[in-house]
Amino acid sequence: MGAETQADSRALDGQQLRKVATLVHHTRRLAHRHWRQLVWLSGDAQQCRHLARVLWQAHPWQAPVWVGSDKETNQCESSAFSPVLSPRKARTRLGAEHQLVVLDTHGTGFDPEALGALSGTLIAGGLLVLITPQPWGQAPDPDYARFADHPLRWEDLSCHYLARLARQLQASDQIVCWRAGSALHLPRLPARNVHGNEDSHNDANNDYLSGDSDCLTADQAQAVRALVGLKRRRPLVMTADRGRGKSAALGVACARLLAHKPRTVVLTAPRLSSVESVFERVVALCPGGSRVAPGHFVLPQGSELLYLAPDALTEQISAQQQGGDGSYLLVDEAAAIPAALLGQWLGAFPRIAFATTVHGYEGSGRGFALRFRTTLDRLTPSWKALTLETPIRWRINDPLEDLVNRLLLLKAPLPIAQAQQSAEITTVVDRDALAQQDARLEKLFGLLVQSHYRTSPNDLRQLLDGPGVELRTIEQASEPQAVLVTREEGGFEAGLADQVARGQRRPQGHLLAQSLATHTGSRAALTARWRRVVRLATHPERRRQGLGQALLQADMNAARQQGVALYGATFGAEASLLQFWLAQGFIPVRLGISRETSTGEFAVMVAKALNEQGEDVLADLSARFQAGLLGLLAFELNTLPASMVALLLAALPAAALSARDWQDIDDVALAHRDPVLTRAALQALAREASRCVLTDSQQLAHHQLAAWAFQNRSQAKAHGEAVQALRIAVHTLIEPVK
Repeated sequence: MGAETQADSRALDGQQLRKVATLVHHTRRLAHRHWRQLVWLSGDAQQCRHLARVLWQAHPWQAPVWVGSDKETNQCESSAFSPVLSPRKARTRLGAEHQLVVLDTHGTGFDPEALGALSGTLIAGGLLVLITPQPWGQAPDPDYARFADHPLRWEDLSCHYLARLARQLQASDQIVCWRAGSALHLPRLPARNVHGNEDSHNDANNDYLSGDSDCLTADQAQAVRALVGLKRRRPLVMTADRGRGKSAALGVACARLLAHKPRTVVLTAPRLSSVESVFERVVALCPGGSRVAPGHFVLPQGSELLYLAPDALTEQISAQQQGGDGSYLLVDEAAAIPAALLGQWLGAFPRIAFATTVHGYEGSGRGFALRFRTTLDRLTPSWKALTLETPIRWRINDPLEDLVNRLLLLKAPLPIAQAQQSAEITTVVDRDALAQQDARLEKLFGLLVQSHYRTSPNDLRQLLDGPGVELRTIEQASEPQAVLVTREEGGFEAGLADQVARGQRRPQGHLLAQSLATHTGSRAALTARWRRVVRLATHPERRRQGLGQALLQADMNAARQQGVALYGATFGAEASLLQFWLAQGFIPVRLGISRETSTGEFAVMVAKALNEQGEDVLADLSARFQAGLLGLLAFELNTLPASMVALLLAALPAAALSARDWQDIDDVALAHRDPVLTRAALQALAREASRCVLTDSQQLAHHQLAAWAFQNRSQAKAHGEAVQALRIAVHTLIEPVK
């Protein structure tokens, strides 16, 4: 034992030392059951850290990790103490295995994402020590600074979220409760496990008898076989709760695909760190290969595993640099990627597998399955589903897994769908009351989770405590059928708005208003008051019944009465989403000029005026958007999907085609004139077609013409084929436009 540990020991009285010894002994009982547990250590910061350090040194833990504030913790490290990890970097531990995790919220505050990520790295017999103040949940903590919008400070916000966590921990019989300088309460563990024999290994984890030396469970071995045996146009959708070995199965399958014959396997995920464990598994199973870059592994015979971020993958597909016959694509954490983007990849790769976590901070696997199923059924009806059920790092009924699921609402239930009513009544939700209504909160959050691919535990905190956040719902028989989440923005004083537009200041928050001011130069976009739609979710069985429209209309009426000038939304540039907002009377005011790395989508912003001031601001924003659109399409947005281009053209002013335009159009469609020499007329045709009601075949022709006329994108590699396809598209559009 080192000198500092001896000093720690002297500072502790014998009773506290016995508590540490008791806790270490408790971990042996947990290890016998292959379970993990949370230790809630609360009280004075120094006392709590003091006790946690002694616990750290009291047992040879496997790869212990301390998460908290460097500044406040490093001053008391021992030589054996590992570097302190920032909560923001908790995701970097995905794929690692720890037996002790200390999550110190003193100084940094509580990060929901860190708890979610780190709990999945804890192995059987491990402890997750959560250090908090005592009392906890009576005031916001420093982590709230991330969403304290200007001009508020984080100290000004409510703390319903923390109060809920503290209330649930106090009521839990699944945690170790330890007050610094006071009592240590150990939970009672059942004398026997679910199979009636504490020493038995006949639970689900004993599927080790899988006949595959590289796999730990039978369902993991089944997943590997399915991945290696991917068939053309028969995608595999693999889902699993955290800790079921999904990434390891991907790694084993990649190793076997690469070893079989020379080929390239493309791997994508929202972040390279998400698939680090896949690469580690491949490196271990293919010792003859070399990891020439963080996202690139090659074997001597030419096989390679290549990671591409979603944006890079989409651009390479558009440039026909990826995909095609014989190509493989494995998508990890597919729930965190827009379903429309997955559909594009589905058409490019004949052999493709989608893997995702069903619950957790990576995205909603349940929502992914609901949204993506229709795409799979339409494009590849022979797709297969596979679920990994067996936990690997722990066993079923693990106390920590159940607790974290409840704390972070990782398994929030989907409400029960109700019969359609003649008139839907909308209600503004009292957030103070909602924080105390656990069942209602779970249902509302469950509705949000299934509808959006990027819902995370942080969203629950913002739902309860975010400044300027308002919830409006349609509920029947206590079952939420649709929910609208909005946030107040703008209202800046003129001097600050000018500094923001000039790029000299960037106050916290106000996403839509600040983005418009920064990128368009509009000062009025920041001085005006906005209400921005954060989420709009409808029960999957109640869609296309007007519930979302009813929520928006009721909320816009209320916002108008409250003096809000503009109503807006921002979302990934996907045609069906844009069509919805256009149908509600919104107009586009900005397009992002680069794809988001994690989603591969461009961002689009739409707005609607609610009063005279809003009309003036919107007219200016619309004019700026129209003036820049065509130039962006030709350069920065030349990979924007043609379906989006066709919709956006309707935002441009109408311009009747002249007799000369029609002559040029006829020369292309009915004769042999080179389309390049009539581009202006064909652009005019595409613009006018965007205002027409088109059949499916006419819409396809419109997409083809718009992509060529404004983005110089051909429909075929061979020049002759491309020109012929363009002539057909032009001919198809003549009748509806005339």
